[in-house]
Amino acid sequence: MAVVLQSSPGWVLEARSLIDRGYARCIRWRDKEKSHVQCSFKRQCFQVSKSRCSVTAGAAVNGANADMLQKTDKPSKKRKRKHSELNQGEIDSQAFHERIRSVILEGTRSLVESARPLGYLNGETDAVKDPLPSQECGLAALCEMAKELPLVDDEEQEECTQLLVAEDGCTSHVDFFSRVTENRADRAAVVTLMGGEYVIPPHTAFLLSDFTRIQPLLHYGSKFDLIVLDPPWENKSVKRSRRYSSLPSSQLKRLPIPQLASPNCLVVTWVTNRPSHQRCVRDELYPHWGVEVVAEWFWVKVTTSGQFVFPLDSQHKKPYETLVLGRYRPPADASASPSETTEVPVEDQRLVVSVPSALHSQKPSLSEVLKPYVGAEAKCLELFARSLQPGWTSWGNEVLKFQHVSYFTLTPTDDQADGATG
Repeated sequence: MAVVLQSSPGWVLEARSLIDRGYARCIRWRDKEKSHVQCSFKRQCFQVSKSRCSVTAGAAVNGANADMLQKTDKPSKKRKRKHSELNQGEIDSQAFHERIRSVILEGTRSLVESARPLGYLNGETDAVKDPLPSQECGLAALCEMAKELPLVDDEEQEECTQLLVAEDGCTSHVDFFSRVTENRADRAAVVTLMGGEYVIPPHTAFLLSDFTRIQPLLHYGSKFDLIVLDPPWENKSVKRSRRYSSLPSSQLKRLPIPQLASPNCLVVTWVTNRPSHQRCVRDELYPHWGVEVVAEWFWVKVTTSGQFVFPLDSQHKKPYETLVLGRYRPPADASASPSETTEVPVEDQRLVVSVPSALHSQKPSLSEVLKPYVGAEAKCLELFARSLQPGWTSWGNEVLKFQHVSYFTLTPTDDQADGATG
C-alpha cells in the first residue's frame, strides 16, 4: 500500500512502499552471472516513533482530548524575544506560519484520524532494532573528478544514451558522467558500479553529473510532462554540516527547464520554510523559466503514531515543508506543438502526510500523488535526485545515493520465469 488514503485535505502516504515498487523481482549480476532476488528498503529507516513534541503537541494531531487540544493551541511558554528583536526573515517566517497553521493542523488531524481505522499511524512499529545504514556517498566527489574528462562533441551526442547492463551482464563499460544510462528491462537490476553494488529500478534512466555535465540530458531528446526539483538550498545548517554543496538562486536559474518541459508541464519544487527561498521560486525562478504558479502544497512529517515530528509552533524546526507547483507556459511564438491533453486543475493547499525517513534529505516519492494531474503515461523527470524511480528519468550528482545496496534487504528467490534481458 503506497497511498494509504486520499480525502479533501490531501493524502497519507506509506513512503517505504512507494520505494519498493518495482523491486519485487530483481536480477543480481555478479561476475556476469545472474541470480534472482527480492529487494526491499530497510524498515528501520521509517520507524520514526518518537516525537520531539510535548504531550499536548502530539494530542493536537491525535484529536484525542479536548483539554489537551485547547492547551496545544496556545503558544509555547518558552521566553520569546520582543517583536522588535526579530529580524525581517524571522518576521516573514512567523507571518507565513500563521497564514498556513490552521491548514496544517486541521488537515493533518483529519487525515491521521481517517488513516487509523485502516491500521496506519496507530503507533505500531516493526521489531527491527538494526542500526540505520551509514553508507558514505562519494558520488559528488566523483562528479568533480569527472570534470577533468573531455566533454562529448556535438557530433557524438546521438550516442548520448547507453544500456545499464550489456548482453553478457557486464557493467564495467558504462560511462555515467557523459551518457544517460538506461535500464530498459521489466525488472530491477542489482549491479556493480564504481566498486559498489546498486539497485536500479526497471524502465528508468539517469545521468550522474552536475551543472557542467547536464548537456547529455538535453540531448536525450525527451520533453517531460512532470519535473520535480529538490534544489540544494543555501542555509547555515548545510554549511555547518557540509552534507552537500548548496547553490545560489543565480545558478538555479540556469537550469534548462524550458528545454526540458513539454507545454503545460507540471513543475514541482521542494522549498524550505525560509520565505526568501519561497520568494526565489515564485518571483525569480518560475518567471525566468516561464512557469506559472498554480498551487502551494505541504509535506507534513508525523511519527508512526500520527504526532508531528516537531512541535507545530517550534521556533527552530517545523514539522512541514513546502512544495510550489506550477505549469510551464511556453512563449506564444514557440515552435513546440500545443498539448493534446486537457490540463487538470491543481487544487491549492493540499497536504501530503507521511512518516519521514530517518535518513537525511530523503523525500517521499510524489509519483502516485501527482499522477492524476499529468496522466498515467506522462514522462517524468527529477532534478537534484538522490534516488531513482521506476519509469522516471533522474539527474544529479548524487543520483544513486539511496540506491546503494546497503539501504536494501535482499532476499534470494527461486524465479526462473525470466528472459535474457531480465
